[in-house]
Amino acid sequence: MWRLATPVFGYVLVVDALALVAVLATSALVPVTTQSVLWCGLILAGEIVHLEAAQRIERIRELAADGRPHMHLQSIWIFAGLLLLPPPLATLVIVVSYAHSWVRVYKRRGVIHRKVFSGATVILACFAAGAVLSAGTGHMAPYVPYLDGFGGMTALLLSGIVYFGLNYVLVILAIVMSNPGKPPRQAFGNPSDVLIVLAAVGVGCGIALVMTVRPWLLPVLMVTPVALHIGLLLPQFQAAARTDSKTALLAPEFWVQLARNELARAAELSSTAGVLMIDLDHFKAIDDGNGHLAGDEVLRAIAAAIQSSVRSGDYVGRFGGDEFVVLLPGATSAEIVSIADRIRTAIARTEVPVPVIRPGKPEVIDGLTASIGAAVYPETATEYTILLQAADDAVFAAKAAGRDRVVLAGPHTELLRPEIPDVL
Repeated sequence: MWRLATPVFGYVLVVDALALVAVLATSALVPVTTQSVLWCGLILAGEIVHLEAAQRIERIRELAADGRPHMHLQSIWIFAGLLLLPPPLATLVIVVSYAHSWVRVYKRRGVIHRKVFSGATVILACFAAGAVLSAGTGHMAPYVPYLDGFGGMTALLLSGIVYFGLNYVLVILAIVMSNPGKPPRQAFGNPSDVLIVLAAVGVGCGIALVMTVRPWLLPVLMVTPVALHIGLLLPQFQAAARTDSKTALLAPEFWVQLARNELARAAELSSTAGVLMIDLDHFKAIDDGNGHLAGDEVLRAIAAAIQSSVRSGDYVGRFGGDEFVVLLPGATSAEIVSIADRIRTAIARTEVPVPVIRPGKPEVIDGLTASIGAAVYPETATEYTILLQAADDAVFAAKAAGRDRVVLAGPHTELLRPEIPDVL
């Protein structure tokens, strides 16, 4: 924590201090009764069982969320505690929840000040949401008996929005301040992740209601949080299967699947489609001369340059090694050549800082070029394999002609691959 930049360090201390002030200021507002202690015990038991059942899934999700807000399902139990418990016991649920997560999910390897800060943001969010519920119902916790009719529903919805919104904003600010070199939009994460917190709030409301009416039904509801956890992990597995880990482009198998589907659709609609095969010039020399780490950085930079040069509906994939492929649905020959030349220009302008500088080697790799082969459906070929082969042959023709250029494959002809004397 002491190595944090001064603004971030100050921000973290202020949020932690505000949470502590909020806890002390509300500690005597609502008396702690035997009933509230029983509810607190049930909520803590449910939280512990839930996280123990899903700890491996949660560990994968937390690692995948690095640099973005982690939308977790602990909010199920935290929001249930907000609706039922006096502030000291609601705080206890938050503290136990985050401490349990640090021990069992992070295995004590995480940076503990991050967990403390996250817990502080949730404490502030809970007390702000509690203020909304108090204003809406005219009562203090437990709020569930007074959440009736349209007014109760409105107060509950507003409290959920405040709970999520305040927590989200506080965390986003910390991420942005901690990563000044990264685009702020990356800190917002996936917009669909908002549904995770909304689902957690909804399930938390159900658990709070069941606990006030039929507490013995709580074990039945335990299936829901675990099922939600498994469902949350499936999209990450799907994304991993579809994405090249090194460049974040489409994986070869998934790109081929999309390409075949798009060509079938083009046939049905009597439309066109283009395929680009992009091969970096002299990449082996770059990789051998500067090291594999530098080579990986070059691949990532080239992938970003290609992605920024295509249209929003185009599919960019890594085909293997230093080869990339682009599918251009609905593009004409002129559009395909224009996009390919835009990609070639973007690659030529790319400068890549070297992560590990070798003696006598530059700190920045520039002067990159690529040979691009283009093929058009149905002008060049009407079958996927032949179309891709034509684009690949056009790459070799571009290299033979001097590299750093675009070659468009002719109609229904196979380009001969000439011998190329130096390194590809």
